[in-house]
Amino acid sequence: MWYVSTRGMAPRVNFEGALFSGYASDGGLFMPEELPQLDKETLCQWSKLSYPGLVKELCTLFIGPELIPRDDLNDLIDRAFSRFHHKEVVHLSRLKNGLNVLELWHGVTYAFKDLSLCCTAQFLQYFLGKREKHVTVVVGTSGDTGSAAIESVQGAKNVDIIVLLPKGHCSKIQELQMTTVLKENVHVFGVEGNSDELDEPIKAVFADVAFVKKHHLMSLNSINWSRVLVQMAHHFFAYFRCASSLDTRPLPAVEVVVPTGAAGNLAAGCIAQKMGLPIRLVVAVNRNDIIHRTVQHGDFSLSEAVKPTLASAMDIQVPYNMERIFWLLSGSDSQVTRVLMEQFERTQSLKLPQELHSKWGRQECEQMALMGCDGWCVELCVGCGLGGGCVTDTQGTASDR
Repeated sequence: MWYVSTRGMAPRVNFEGALFSGYASDGGLFMPEELPQLDKETLCQWSKLSYPGLVKELCTLFIGPELIPRDDLNDLIDRAFSRFHHKEVVHLSRLKNGLNVLELWHGVTYAFKDLSLCCTAQFLQYFLGKREKHVTVVVGTSGDTGSAAIESVQGAKNVDIIVLLPKGHCSKIQELQMTTVLKENVHVFGVEGNSDELDEPIKAVFADVAFVKKHHLMSLNSINWSRVLVQMAHHFFAYFRCASSLDTRPLPAVEVVVPTGAAGNLAAGCIAQKMGLPIRLVVAVNRNDIIHRTVQHGDFSLSEAVKPTLASAMDIQVPYNMERIFWLLSGSDSQVTRVLMEQFERTQSLKLPQELHSKWGRQECEQMALMGCDGWCVELCVGCGLGGGCVTDTQGTASDR
């Protein structure tokens, strides 16, 4: 499996290369050169698997046995999930009227990012051990990424981690989770500004290829492909637990609600769709609603300021994983994606071309939930992003958080 930059100007890499990268050298994000297509028979086989079992199958597709043999991969994933508080790792709670909640909070830091980061850290240490290398991980956080990243690598001999947290913009619990770790390889700094402003110098650092190579830098933010890969399992697990039957043709659709900030989990869902998983994605945002405006009106532009909410980890104006989604919508057209993202970086404002914006509906990623300033969902419009009728059927809905 090869990985290419969404902007098409960087050399392609294998999984190990994508894992150890932050941004690609051209400023883009790595994506699989080709996406595997899953037939009904494969989906039926996977439907019987546990959550760790699904992670193993997905990682086998995207990593390859020449890099991590299957037995080693199974051991790494089992080790990654060994400290989770629930025996299933991920649990689906069934509520009323076909509504289900996918519990992704059973990790050590109680954030859903524990799931992808614990696996990514295992992959990282596997390759570092084989290569006898050391890396420095640089992470900017809006709250949950920092604590989950620290937990995944604290005490590792071949990894140092630098976490930049925006002072006054994280929850108290998350701030304490980051600032009370006393391991020698953990370095946490409080900085002025919000999480979007933290991303700017981090991206500038990774654009300096010589500097990155000299100091062996990498990122564990969701710009890292490994994070998105593991998060795909959330959508497959939700689908298999919620679908009424896999004996029908076509397979029944399941609606998956995805609260999001930087759109990593959303990108994972869009990739799962492309692979053949019949899900409808409902995107939940708070008052920092750039994704809502993008889907509804094609307006990918910054607001005047980040609006603080109780859902502080979602207080993001620059959802960098939207670049991956634009790449998917454009049919893997790196030139189109590069032009769009370079314009956004220059002007902080972008109007999607009508041809690209019109594809939201066909991708079934057009639905949107708008959350109020206090972080609670106050309005749910699950209609077509281009002004079509509302979808009120909640059968097989999963809240993916």
